Amino acid sequence: MTKQGSSASLISFGLIVEDPLGRMVRDFGALLLMLAVLMPVTTDGQESTVLVVTGSSMPEPLYVLWNDEYHKQNSSVQVRYLPEGSGAGASRVLTGAGDFAGGDAPIPEKELKAATTKVIELPTVLIGIVVVYNLPGTTGELHLSGAVLANIFLGKITDWNDPALVKLNPDTSLPAIPIHVLHRSAGKGSSFILSDFLSKASPEFLSHVGRSESPNWPVGATAGRSQDMAEKLAATSGAIGYTELNMAEKASLRMASIRNAEGEFIRPSARSIAAAARTLTSRTTDDFRISLTNAPGKDSYPISSFTWFYVPAVAKDSGRGRLIAEYLRWVYSRGEELAQEQGYSPLPADLLAKVMAKAATIR
Repeated sequence: MTKQGSSASLISFGLIVEDPLGRMVRDFGALLLMLAVLMPVTTDGQESTVLVVTGSSMPEPLYVLWNDEYHKQNSSVQVRYLPEGSGAGASRVLTGAGDFAGGDAPIPEKELKAATTKVIELPTVLIGIVVVYNLPGTTGELHLSGAVLANIFLGKITDWNDPALVKLNPDTSLPAIPIHVLHRSAGKGSSFILSDFLSKASPEFLSHVGRSESPNWPVGATAGRSQDMAEKLAATSGAIGYTELNMAEKASLRMASIRNAEGEFIRPSARSIAAAARTLTSRTTDDFRISLTNAPGKDSYPISSFTWFYVPAVAKDSGRGRLIAEYLRWVYSRGEELAQEQGYSPLPADLLAKVMAKAATIR
């Protein structure tokens, strides 16, 4: 992930502390990782090996569930997930810190080539980035196109009753109030997925902002964690932002329907996210670094993506490598079932078989 504009974060007593703590926070975060790896944990009189994973906060609730369930079945192994952000997770695994990482964007090719550690990127589940908004007094469902949404995040559309928005929503009385844009802080996978979609929809967005985990947003206020986004949006009349589907549903946020490549306005759901994946994944081999945004298909939700594990192909310690491989075998069997029970879109069956085969090569 690009190091420019990346944010440091620290997990401490359930809190995430963002920049400007800078280098001190990053160094302390690295110390926590080292201690988690080196210090054994004893539960019920039995010593456990701790596998340390850093990465995106978006799939954190699912990963925590996976780790808890896995530990129940394998009491000698604990998996700890530290939600520092996609960029931080990638940076750590590329430099050999921690056991593996999680993120919502493919690691840039140049960073993979420059790393001393060969890293394999394995999709875990499908996710959808939803556009959330706070418009009191309005009913119905907001419709947005990629081009109009790009102009909102470019600061070119500044009021909710702008003619471009009214044209997309003829049956909704949009209020004459300012649009308050909210975006995530630097190094977030959700920003990469959204900016990837907007870059496909708007040449101007691509040239001025571009696809990145740390877009150079020209307007808007910053929300550090996904929870911060939900809280700020709920507290700000006229706000618009973005987050992951399950988080939006749990926070009871209003979600926009987005026009897809076929011209259909699609509401985000596990079904419409899965539809986006089905149109593209049948053509994949063992390289899963593909973009699902603006996928073809009448029922495809256009801001869909994988979320990935970034895993060293060969662990520094063969014993830990064996435990990682065993954990991944569980993830791609029982873990996928649990994901579906939690409302996530699991990997399509044909793709899952390819991912399992790739995961089996990890040592």
